[in-house]
Amino acid sequence: MSELVTDARPLRLVLVDDHEMVLHGLVAMLGHFGDDVVVLGTARTAGAAMRLVVEQRPDVLLCDVRIGKESGIDLCRRVVAEVPTTKVVLLTVYDDEHYLYQALRVGASGYVLKRVDGAELVAHLKRVQDGETAIDPAIAGRVAMSAARLSAGEFWPGAHLGLTQRESEVLELLVAGHSNKAVAAALVVSEDTVKSHIRGLYRKLGVSDRSGAMAVALREGLFR
Repeated sequence: MSELVTDARPLRLVLVDDHEMVLHGLVAMLGHFGDDVVVLGTARTAGAAMRLVVEQRPDVLLCDVRIGKESGIDLCRRVVAEVPTTKVVLLTVYDDEHYLYQALRVGASGYVLKRVDGAELVAHLKRVQDGETAIDPAIAGRVAMSAARLSAGEFWPGAHLGLTQRESEVLELLVAGHSNKAVAAALVVSEDTVKSHIRGLYRKLGVSDRSGAMAVALREGLFR
């Protein structure tokens, strides 16, 4: 009887983060799992990471959503297009469905929060290596609830962009030309609360001002 032969080689990994201490910490943490993972190299910029990926052809690139002033989402898109044998997992502090949806749209294979410990991270990486999509349980539950609400018809404009229902209401009033004070009066909340919602919707829409938010709302056809 012939024996079943399996590929037991460690997963080959490239790490990218703009903080050197984070990179050192990840390398040290993953060093305890040498039978499962080997770090081929580290990078602190998207450009350096891309060069490593092209040279080393790792199984997985592990990167943050933000790499200094650069975008880990854009890096993911480029890796998926140019080196499709390398899978990308986002390791980030951003506990935000909007970033998760962006990552999945450009082909990421995983989205994991930095609160993860070494064993959990390795487990996520092994699932990705096996062809699965790894999503941190802390955010996966909220995504499932969002999907359930959508299936039940509980939908509001901008939900697919990660906006909460209240952020959507604020954006609709901004598009209608209301001032912060008028928005606060209409929603019966304080102006500080309105400003907080505005900051949140700016971040999720990837804009920095009211005109940018209005442009996204109009382009997406959020309010008829």
